[in-house]
This record gives sequence, C-alpha cells and structure tokens, in this order.
Amino acid sequence: MFRRVARNIAAVSGTYGDRQGEEEEFFQAMSSLEFLPNSPTLMNAGTDIQQLSACFVIPVNDSIESIYDAVKYGAIVQQTGGGTGYSFSLLRPEGDTVRSTGGIASGPVSFMRVFDAATEAIKQGGRRRGANMGVLRVDHPDIETFVSAKDDLISFSNFNLSVAVTDDFMRRASLDEKLVLINPRDGGEVRRISARHLLERIAKSAWRSGDPGILFIDAVNRGNPTPALGNIEATNPCGEVPLLPFEACNLGSINLALMMDDDGVNWDKLGRTVDLGVRFLDNVIDASRYPLEQTIRIVKGNRKIGLGVMGFADMLVRLKIRYGSPSSIKMAERISSFIRERAERASRAIAESRGSFPNIEGSTVPSPRRNATLLSIAPTGTISMIAGCSSGIEPYYAISYSRTVLDGQHLSETIPTFLDVAREGGFLDEGLLRDLSSVRSIQQLTEVPHEVRNIFVTAHDIPMEEQIEMQAAFQRHVDNAVSKTINLPASATWQDILHAFIYAHSRGCKGITVYREGSKPGQVLTTIKDSRHCPGCGRLMRGEEGAMQCESCG
Repeated sequence: MFRRVARNIAAVSGTYGDRQGEEEEFFQAMSSLEFLPNSPTLMNAGTDIQQLSACFVIPVNDSIESIYDAVKYGAIVQQTGGGTGYSFSLLRPEGDTVRSTGGIASGPVSFMRVFDAATEAIKQGGRRRGANMGVLRVDHPDIETFVSAKDDLISFSNFNLSVAVTDDFMRRASLDEKLVLINPRDGGEVRRISARHLLERIAKSAWRSGDPGILFIDAVNRGNPTPALGNIEATNPCGEVPLLPFEACNLGSINLALMMDDDGVNWDKLGRTVDLGVRFLDNVIDASRYPLEQTIRIVKGNRKIGLGVMGFADMLVRLKIRYGSPSSIKMAERISSFIRERAERASRAIAESRGSFPNIEGSTVPSPRRNATLLSIAPTGTISMIAGCSSGIEPYYAISYSRTVLDGQHLSETIPTFLDVAREGGFLDEGLLRDLSSVRSIQQLTEVPHEVRNIFVTAHDIPMEEQIEMQAAFQRHVDNAVSKTINLPASATWQDILHAFIYAHSRGCKGITVYREGSKPGQVLTTIKDSRHCPGCGRLMRGEEGAMQCESCG
C-alpha cells in the first residue's frame, strides 16, 4: 500500500520538474510510520477511484433544488470515501411560508433526516462509514429543535451536530440577555428567547447524548484566510477543518512518538518530516480526482492542506511529563509553534518554484505561499491504529481498553509503552493485567510505582480545564482547527458541560466537543472486563478457561 501511494503522489513532482527521488522519501516516511496521510489517500491513491481528500463542505441553500443537489453531492463524495459538512442555517424555519406552492416549510431538521438516510444507504462505497457534520446558527428560529435532535439517542446516527455560536451570543448568555431569532429567508425577527437558557439547553443535550458540540463561528472567521471569497459556515465531520462552500481539504499527521531520541525531541527529524508532509499534501491536491466540478476550482484556487500530529500522549510519556500539567502545555506550545514555523517555510519554498495559491491576492496570507492553510489537528482514528500510537493530541482513554469496530467486533488493546515500562520495572504480571482490564485509571493501583502512575494518566484523570488548555495551546498555532474531545466521567453534570463551553470560548478555541462517559450508545472505547492476558507480552490470550494461548508468544 505505501509503495502504491508513494509512487502516485510523487509522480506529481515530475509534472513540475522540481524534485527527484520523492517516491522513496514518501515511502520511507509512511513505511516507518513517521508520517501518514488521511485514510482516503491511503485507500484510493493509485487506484481507479483516486479521490484523496477526507473533508468536504457542501452548501445547502433555501430551495428544494439546492437541498436535493446537496444530498446528491454528499452521496457522491461519501461514495469515494470523503466526509461531508453542511450548514443548514439558510433554510427557512419550520412553519414558514413557501411562496411557490403556498405550502408550509418543514424546517432544517426535517430535511436533515433526508441527508441522514442518504448516508445510511451509501456507507461510503463500503470503504468508510459515512460521516456528516450538521451546523445550525444559534440565532436560527429552529435552534431549539436542532439542539435536542439527538436526545432520543437514536436519530441522526450518521451526523455530528454543532451549533454555530457567535461572540455576541456568549456575551448575552453571560449577562442573561435576550437573543433575537432571525428568519434567514427575509432577515426578519421571529421571536426573542433567553440566551442563557439556550446555552443551558445545549449543555443539557450534550450531557444526554454527546451532541451538539459548539462551533465558535466568529473565531473561525477571524482565522479565515480568504475572506474575500465569503464567510465560513461549516466544518468537516470532526470539526478540525473549517471550509468554504464546495471546498475540500486533505490531511496528514506526523507521529510524534517517533520524533524522539535519547535526548528528547529530535527537532531536526521533526523539521524534516514537516517539510516532507507539506510537500506530500501539496502534491495530493494535484494528484486527487475530485468528485464535483465546483470543488476542483476552489480547492486548486486555495490549495488548503491540514498537516497535524498524532502520538502526542506517547511523546509526553517518553519525556516523563504528565498530560495536562503546565510542562505538557508548554510542550504543546513548543511543538505546535515549531511545526507552524517550519510548515510556513516549506510552503514558501514550494511557492518559489511552483507559484503561490491562485487566490492569494485579497487573502490574509503573506506572499509567497503555496497553501492558504497549513495545519490541522485531526482525531486520526484509523491512521493512529496503523501507526500504533496514541490518537491525535488526545490523552490515553485507558491503559487497557476495548475498541468496537464497524462489524461490531471488539479489539482489545493495552498501551505498548506501559507494557514496556512495567516489564522493565519488574511489576508486569497477570494480576496487574487483570486489574488493568477493569479500570479506566491506574491511580489507585498500588502495585504500579507512583512515578509511573504520575505520567500514565488517562482521560478521566485529567481535569476538564487542563484538557481545554491543551486544545487551546495547539489552537494558538494551528490555522485550521483542532479536533479534541473533552472527556468527562459519567458523574459529570450538565453544569460541568456548561462551564466547559464558557471556558473553551474564553481560551480562544474554535470549537468544543464534550463527551460524558456512557452517554452515547455504541461507545467506541470501553474498558476490558473478564479478559485474560499473557503475562509475558501483555496481549490478550484466546481459548477456553484452562486452555488459554497467546497468539503472539504461543
């Protein structure tokens, strides 16, 4: 697979005639698991599909033709492995008049069911499960219906939902002022509601189902590099790439766990990998075959890329830094600022030989530069599994956990770095592995030395504010956005979630997703219970009681 991808992406450089030997460079970076592109590139590069982008935003305008065009466009994108984001904010509210027929409008949430059903039918061509982001502005008259759309824990299973929240709304909520709800059809006032009560309703629904998240839309548009082309209204399904209508973006991530040597972070190696990642992702723009004609024009006009990281929790463990501590926040700042500066330099270098992105005039980006955006922190669910590292900038969920995959099977995993440390420290045995399988945190496991427990913290050991500070630290240097889930225990209250929303806004985040343990059916990560582990390597053993065998050790 890596050879196929490397050959396909490197071939682009031949058309420019500006680099030789890139195929081997790309192959080595991927095969060593130091850098991996997003899943559609791995699946489709060098195949008949050749659709390489992960993220698309499709506009939905206020006409029946536009709505069903968007359904069609989304189906085409998902069939080739892309994820789709939609803003439904332009659709007239439920109960409004439809002048052409004399009928009554059914509203955005009703039409969202059509999009959800289409995704269910497509399933992204069997390659990736369909994924959507649905966004609605906080001042839309149907906002309360949208906020509670997933409260039944059944509806909209193919959607993540986000409320596009303005700075003015957050101010009004803090002062307990009224919010004016506006009909997007004519700009007229529909009614006024309490901003504070609405923010509380958002928090209560997020407590109940994990949705909606919040998209701080003013922060997003302050970072829009091409404001002359219009405002950004939506993001990709996981929220890390805000995009203009019909825009697409391709992503890739550097494995920070492999950017280390005996002295700590290998900055030279990290810099070289950033250079390679920028060149690779810029080539992907030209190598990709886009499913929509409108997408070709804007993607090649802006040439946005999203280089990010994974394995950050692994890196902190190797540095003996506790995730969430002041030292970890400083490391996040140092890593992200270094990557930003190096990526800007790499993009300038490409622009000097290939030219700046065509829409640079009128943009906020200094010339020369090849790409309108450079960085994005993705969740890296699939590629971090391939790389065997922690996902994105997330902390460990647990030291031992079970991952539910698409066919319903459960994959049991134990953090390899912990097994190495336990083995070297002489405290790895079957009793410890049995204990690990039933706990989310090792802080109460006295058989684990204190200094080990201190660095192997898991999501529920880390206060909400520290998780948000980590997201904000990366966001300060990332021009797109940061995908990070703020994990909360089952005992968390809706007031805790309300506090998280307010705190994230105050820290300059572009969005926030909060997940309370157990609030969503079919949770992807859970702890392992009643499993049996090999005392030699820590892997799960197979077989019947009394006849267990390790698939690794035999």
